[in-house]
Amino acid sequence: MKHYLDITLLPDAEANLGFLWQKVFQQVHIALVDNKVGDNESAVALSVVGYRDKTFPLGNKLRLFAASEDVLQKLDMQRWLNRLSDYCHLSSVKPVPVSVKQYARFNRKNVKSIEKKAQRRAIHLAKPYEEVLAYLIEEDKSKACKLPFINVESQDTKKREGQGVSCQFLLFIEQTIFDAPVSGKFDCYGLSKTATVPWF
Repeated sequence: MKHYLDITLLPDAEANLGFLWQKVFQQVHIALVDNKVGDNESAVALSVVGYRDKTFPLGNKLRLFAASEDVLQKLDMQRWLNRLSDYCHLSSVKPVPVSVKQYARFNRKNVKSIEKKAQRRAIHLAKPYEEVLAYLIEEDKSKACKLPFINVESQDTKKREGQGVSCQFLLFIEQTIFDAPVSGKFDCYGLSKTATVPWF
């Protein structure tokens, strides 16, 4: 990953950071799907610059990386974020600084919903669903996932299942820091199970 561009979110009284992350990330996802290079494979990677920020867990900036400047120019994020131009600032494409010493992997962490877990356990234990759900909620308070997340609407699931309603879910993002780059593939959320991006 040799080039990048930054998208800085600009919250105000009408649109907080959580709302803006949802809207901007949705547009980034659609752009990556539209420009995919394989089945759920993207040539563009994502970095959450303010990961674990004290004021908001995802910070106010996301960074898109690509191997070449052309890939980011072709992505044309200005077009995808046109409706949100009052709420975000898009930088020009820049080369990654040569002084980078760390690399980060941002991957999707699957967190099963407590409702589905309660349904399965109620059937298995032959107990009322409400009773099992209440128990799991109490038990889960100490184990609740504390990773930052984005509320996302899956376009692919919506098409595949032929639904007219949105298929929303929480996309939990986990970050791991490395001292050396790791190569691999990125999905259409710009995330990877193996690959890293420069961390600066």
